[in-house]
Amino acid sequence: MASLLPWPVVRRGAQGHPVRTLQHLLRGRGQSVSVDGSFGPRTEAAVRAVQQARGLSVDGIVGPQTWQALTQQVRRGSTGDAVRGVQEEFQFRNLSGDPSQGPQIDGIFGPQTEQAVRGFQQAVGIGADGIVGPLTWRALVSGMLAG
Repeated sequence: MASLLPWPVVRRGAQGHPVRTLQHLLRGRGQSVSVDGSFGPRTEAAVRAVQQARGLSVDGIVGPQTWQALTQQVRRGSTGDAVRGVQEEFQFRNLSGDPSQGPQIDGIFGPQTEQAVRGFQQAVGIGADGIVGPLTWRALVSGMLAG
């Protein structure tokens, strides 16, 4: 297995990757935030709310424990914001410049998303089961195999 990069630490002021994925995951945990790729006051408030609900340190900073509290296992047949987070990661890695390539961000974990997940898992050396669990989430949000 390739050595996984650590969970990223993301805080207010961050832009771009993995903020959009974070915002999808916050929505998946019932927080109403815009997915705009900018970690501003509303995203920070949503992070604090999730941290408080999960009994974590409430600091508004997304580190390993907060990522683990936000991520949900998703697989073929899953739907919703956590799936959008996975799909966001594959759009982030889409080097073709054509957003119609790869899984679309539609919140439906279908065959194209599963194929992308399996290919990514194989490339980073984790079990290629097509299921996005803790190791796959960590590899995705840490930016492994990104441009």
